[in-house]
Amino acid sequence: MVRVSYGVARHKKKKRVLRRARGYWGGRSRLYRTAKESILRAGRYAYIGRKQRKRVFRRLWIVRISAAVRARGLSYSRFMAGVAAAGIELDRKRLSEIAIQDPTGFDAIVEDVRGHLAA
Repeated sequence: MVRVSYGVARHKKKKRVLRRARGYWGGRSRLYRTAKESILRAGRYAYIGRKQRKRVFRRLWIVRISAAVRARGLSYSRFMAGVAAAGIELDRKRLSEIAIQDPTGFDAIVEDVRGHLAA
């Protein structure tokens, strides 16, 4: 049986891990085992963070729409029900941007929603 040495492959693997750990503090950037653990943990947090970012932004859009709609005498839930009834196909991100950037355009949307809520 021939003895297999993993010289080149192992060096490449360690270099890849240590390159990803650059900028980490202390042994986390210098020691292979510690760097590997740190990278695994960082990857886990990055994965979770990508999911959380979507939630956080949706909450932000809802708060913005709610504030803009309350200033015009409606509640958020009534407004969103009216948006659905009016057949307005704008998502919360677009609605919040319109509320901030174009108040007169948002006024028109609110009036359209009010008309469909009354009917």
